[in-house]
Amino acid sequence: MIIIDGSSGEGGGQILRTSLALSLVTGKSFTIERIRARRKKAGLLNQHLAAVRAAAEIGEAEVTGNSLHSSFLSFEPAEVRPGEYRFDVGTAGSTTLVLQTVLPALALAKGPSQLTLEGGTHNMNAPPFDFLQKAFLPLFERMGPKVEAVLQRPGFYPAGGGRISVHIEPVDALAPLELLERGKIVRRSARAVVSRLPMHIAEREVDTIRRKLSWPTDHLTAEEIDSNGPGNVVTVEVHSEHIVEVFTGFGRIGLPAEKVAGGVAREVKRYLDSGVPVGEHLADQLLLPLAIVGAGSFRTLPLSGHTVTNIATIQRFLDVEIDTSPIGDGVCEVRVRRVRGSE
Repeated sequence: MIIIDGSSGEGGGQILRTSLALSLVTGKSFTIERIRARRKKAGLLNQHLAAVRAAAEIGEAEVTGNSLHSSFLSFEPAEVRPGEYRFDVGTAGSTTLVLQTVLPALALAKGPSQLTLEGGTHNMNAPPFDFLQKAFLPLFERMGPKVEAVLQRPGFYPAGGGRISVHIEPVDALAPLELLERGKIVRRSARAVVSRLPMHIAEREVDTIRRKLSWPTDHLTAEEIDSNGPGNVVTVEVHSEHIVEVFTGFGRIGLPAEKVAGGVAREVKRYLDSGVPVGEHLADQLLLPLAIVGAGSFRTLPLSGHTVTNIATIQRFLDVEIDTSPIGDGVCEVRVRRVRGSE
């Protein structure tokens, strides 16, 4: 039984989700204590419980401590069972974080799976659907599985009500991935979306992107969509020869549209100026599949505390070395290899 301190490092819900994902892949049981102990709302919240329920269902696991605000969880998986599943977060909590939890195991399962996930699709502090579909999943597919994700209905905080469907064709084993060069930039675009909010918000956001990044107007789109409640997101895509990166910012009460878009523009500029292929958030997402393979590498920006904590959690389940070496000003190379003798 692996014992995890849920308050260690960055101390957020990612420790739980990584532990669940790797427990399913490896068959190793774990207990996690002091879950999110340093957060304002400590313990398990609805979106964490949704990930636990999803993992328990596909892994036929025995679980204790899976209740709201619980600071302790025990998880003992059996065999991963592919099939057709519907998971409802029950709030505007992130559907993509629930998918992140079960995807690695289902991508290595004995048959295909079809998932329907309901809740939030575009959430702060979580990978939005656009990032999942255009940045992460194409790279994950290079490792072998086929994953088709469709946004059926958007869902913003706090109304939720979004829905995504995901079809997974598994493989016997994931293949390594090398991402050391970005290559030539072939396309770039920005899209600002509002739901049940004034259109001028989106228009001001794309104008801010135009001014901050000096991009032509034909690369920019302002759009109105309909969801269960109000919402606003700015999405910037940078398509290069070897990778697509996606950057997002979310509107919220009291934050001017210009500041929302300005924050995204700064993140994009930092990425473009660095020359690296992998951005800060994508680096965090790639660690798990590369660690499961036990081989692969990528270059990225200096690692966030979130990513450092994720590395520590991964190494509790897998015998892998994850080397993180600075190779220049503001550039980090991450190399994953299996510990010798652990094959």
